[in-house]
Amino acid sequence: METKWLEWAQKLQAIAQNGLTYSEGPFDIECYKQLRAIATEIMATFSNVEHSYVLDLFSREIGYATPKVDVRAAIFQDNTILLVKERADGCWTLPGGWADIGESPSEVVVKEVYEESGYQARAIKLLAVYDRDKQGHPPFPFYVYKLFFHCEIIGGSPSSSIETEDVGFFAEDTLPELSIGRVTPRQITRLFHHYRNPDLPTDFD
Repeated sequence: METKWLEWAQKLQAIAQNGLTYSEGPFDIECYKQLRAIATEIMATFSNVEHSYVLDLFSREIGYATPKVDVRAAIFQDNTILLVKERADGCWTLPGGWADIGESPSEVVVKEVYEESGYQARAIKLLAVYDRDKQGHPPFPFYVYKLFFHCEIIGGSPSSSIETEDVGFFAEDTLPELSIGRVTPRQITRLFHHYRNPDLPTDFD
C-alpha cells in the first residue's frame, strides 16, 4: 500500500489527459480538469512537492497518455560494468536516458553512451524491458518503461559531459553508490547474470 497513491495519481492523470485530448464539450473538459486537479493533489501531498510544480508538470502533458521510455546500456569489460557519475545527484548509473522521437531505441542508447561516457558503442542485444514501478525505484510522476541493451565498445575514450562528471568500470561486488532513480543494484546483478549467460532470453515484466 506504500505506493498505491502513486498508482492512483498516475492513472487519474492519464484519464484526465486523455479526456482533455478528446473531449469537446465544456462540461466534460471541466470535469477532466477537476480530475487532473485531484491527481495533482495526491501527487503533491504524498511526494512533498509543491502543488504548482506538479500541476505545471501535468498540464504540459498533451495527447494520449502513454508510458515514457528510458534506455540504458550495459557494457562489460573483464567482469566489470561501465557506469557514469551523474552531476544531478552525484551517484552512478548506466549510460542512458529518455528515448527521442525519430530515433530507434538502439540508436538512442548508442548516442547516450557516447554523450555521457565518451565511448563509441554498438548495441548487441535487448536484455530487459522493465516496468519502472515494479522494479523498486523511488516514486516518479509518470509511468516509465525501461529498456536495457547489452552494448560493446567500438571506439572512443572516457570523458565527462554536461550531465556526467566521471566514467568508470566496476566489479559487481564493488559498485559505487547508485542513482536509484535510474538503476537499482538488483538490475545490475541481473545484467551481470545475462553477461555470464549470453543465451538467456530477454527479461520483461
